[in-house]
Amino acid sequence: MPRMPLGLLSFGVFVIIVAISIVVSIQLNLNGYASLALIITLYGVWTIALAGIRVKNPERYARGAYSIFVWGILLVAVGGAWLIYSLQAAYWLYSVLLLLIVIGILAVVSALRGFRK
Repeated sequence: MPRMPLGLLSFGVFVIIVAISIVVSIQLNLNGYASLALIITLYGVWTIALAGIRVKNPERYARGAYSIFVWGILLVAVGGAWLIYSLQAAYWLYSVLLLLIVIGILAVVSALRGFRK
């Protein structure tokens, strides 16, 4: 089976994400840090979509779909926490809580996944 050019696809999606983030930042009058956080969050969503593609088309010497999915979730959590903090610095505790909850959930799911094998 021919290999899918996911690197080129990811680059194209990244350029689209940057363009969308610039438009949203201008429309909502966001600062540069919030724009960068938005880019990270949206790229995390794309990484989760890549995990779905990897499930349907696994490659022999590539990272597994679960690992890609976990990285996507972490990108969304870090970008979301940074976005919350950059929009309203008084909500820094919510940013920390979001990260801790996501890391805890991923640890539990990974541990339970190990029991299944």
